[in-house]
Amino acid sequence: MANHDDSLIGRALTLGDLVQYQPGAVVSRTLIDKKIGTLTLFAFDDGQGLSEHTAPFDACVQIVDGAADITIAGEVQRVSAGQMIIMPANIPHALRAAGKFKMLLVMIRA
Repeated sequence: MANHDDSLIGRALTLGDLVQYQPGAVVSRTLIDKKIGTLTLFAFDDGQGLSEHTAPFDACVQIVDGAADITIAGEVQRVSAGQMIIMPANIPHALRAAGKFKMLLVMIRA
């Protein structure tokens, strides 16, 4: 498996244009996948989300479009376009679309 999308290398890109909304779905596109971490762009249709889970690594979510309700350790925060939130390793978290939204997920594995 390639560890990055060659079509993205060396050119300026608009994140919101790299993944499209689909009715009733969550769409993802991996931009970089390396041993040290991943960079993945997501588009969530209204009402979609990710149920509560934990991850063994720290992660950063940057909202690219719209807004999401992000729960970390039982505390819900509304995060909107232009904002980011850090989700610490081994702490339960969940995401729910507050309308359609797009996010960039940066997962650090080291």
